Amino acid sequence: MSIRSDKLHLSHLVTHETKRRALLKFALVVALFAGYFGVIAYRYGVKEGIFVTAGTWSFFVLCTPIADAGFLLDFPLRLITRVRMLYSELAVWMIAILVNIWILAVNPEVYDTTKLLSLLHYIIEHPFPMWSIIVVSAIGTFLSVKFGDELIDTIRHHERDYYHRHKRRHRLWVMVFVFVLLLIIYNFLLRQLGVELPV
Repeated sequence: MSIRSDKLHLSHLVTHETKRRALLKFALVVALFAGYFGVIAYRYGVKEGIFVTAGTWSFFVLCTPIADAGFLLDFPLRLITRVRMLYSELAVWMIAILVNIWILAVNPEVYDTTKLLSLLHYIIEHPFPMWSIIVVSAIGTFLSVKFGDELIDTIRHHERDYYHRHKRRHRLWVMVFVFVLLLIIYNFLLRQLGVELPV
């Protein structure tokens, strides 16, 4: 077996193992999500539980500057299907917005069930200045997703020439700096607007 074929075989094994781990982590996330739904459904009933769980998930998508709720889906999808996280995160945001339109149209009382949903409702009802939290969250989320995509690309194409690697690393450092700046702005906004995230 040649050195080249050895490298290809090793690369295939690493990719297979990475995908397997991604699937395992995704399954754990789904189990955690199902567990949360189970607790909520037990407390509020199945129908109400669906609304509360979907609304809570949408809060973490729309009102936090890190792709947390979406990244749990984006990263495994990127490893398994190679669809860029930026595209899957766009879909996540569209779904989160539609979830709130759905709740407002069908069952707005859901926003009164938890402190988190009550805060989300307040943010939605006060475009100025509260939507600035959503704007900063959107910028931070898509920047973190872009950073993740760039990082995966850098690792995947580690054998490219020095210029491309140096250029990509430079972009990563710029994104890290901007992302940290966004977190500071986000924290400042929360304090200025008197928003306290429920524990």
